Amino acid sequence: MNIYVTAGPGGIRDSFFTPAVQEELSKLGNVKYYAGDQMSCGKEELLEEIGEIDILFTGWGAPRVDEEVLAQASRLKIHAHTGGSLAPFICKEEYDRGIAVLSGNDLYAKSVAEGCLAYTLTALRRIPEYISSMKETGWYPPIHETQGLLQKKVGLVGYGAIARYYAELLQWFHVELFIYSNHIAPEELQRIGAKSASMEDIFSNCDVISLHSALNEENRGMLTGELIHLIKPGALFVNTARAGLMDTEGFLKEASTGRFKAVLDVYDEEPLAEDSPYRKMPNVTLLPHVAGPTTDMREQVVLSLLADIYRIEKGQQAKLVIPYEHAVRMTQ
Repeated sequence: MNIYVTAGPGGIRDSFFTPAVQEELSKLGNVKYYAGDQMSCGKEELLEEIGEIDILFTGWGAPRVDEEVLAQASRLKIHAHTGGSLAPFICKEEYDRGIAVLSGNDLYAKSVAEGCLAYTLTALRRIPEYISSMKETGWYPPIHETQGLLQKKVGLVGYGAIARYYAELLQWFHVELFIYSNHIAPEELQRIGAKSASMEDIFSNCDVISLHSALNEENRGMLTGELIHLIKPGALFVNTARAGLMDTEGFLKEASTGRFKAVLDVYDEEPLAEDSPYRKMPNVTLLPHVAGPTTDMREQVVLSLLADIYRIEKGQQAKLVIPYEHAVRMTQ
């Protein structure tokens, strides 16, 4: 069996394909790693290799497995993606050919949910301010006041894998949970002890509002300035999804009043420009797009993909297969 890894040499590939992973991978067959100087091989390199490949590992920056690639991929049986979102890397024809498409999305979703919880607690308890004050003065900041998450009203906008795991984490805090989603079933609302709500209700009533929608052309800019204006004084808004979901000008206008707090992990322009208004707002905690899975999860993702490949080879049910209808809705 022939295996091709599109990731280029360097720290990123090493964090996914650790010595333990390489040892397990070699047990499956002959492994070839892209040897160029880019993060991933390009389409030209993939076309050169794909004809003899049974299992393909793609990752960040990899070319799409499109009709042209598939025309050369006479032996391809499994496409294992080490990232989470699949939409930029697959096509419908791949599924039509019966190729098993796997993704680390589920494990990543758990790690991101952990990050959402960490961000929320950090902001409510004003941990950055307290750390800064201790280093500068040795004790409390001038305003000594914190909040907790226990028994708060929490609203989740969007309900995919990350929000599902986050909702489960929130249950320990006995929150009153509200969900805005066009896809959540009544049975799922009951399972997580949540209520369906409109965005208007969530933004005007909740103590914590957390954004979890995927970005597509239908919902780009769906968080209008009017919605953001509804956020009540003292509430917390958290965006670990995509900046394009928000009306940035509207958000900046409302956040500049200082009446609510926010944690942002994603931005229209990354890295943030030196003159970005966000960098001057004391009520907005800024993170550099790191709510995603922690680095130590990368090895676990590839090992889980390998375990799934062994299941497929044994004729067993794979756990990380992503249906096409789900794959194309994943945030890009």
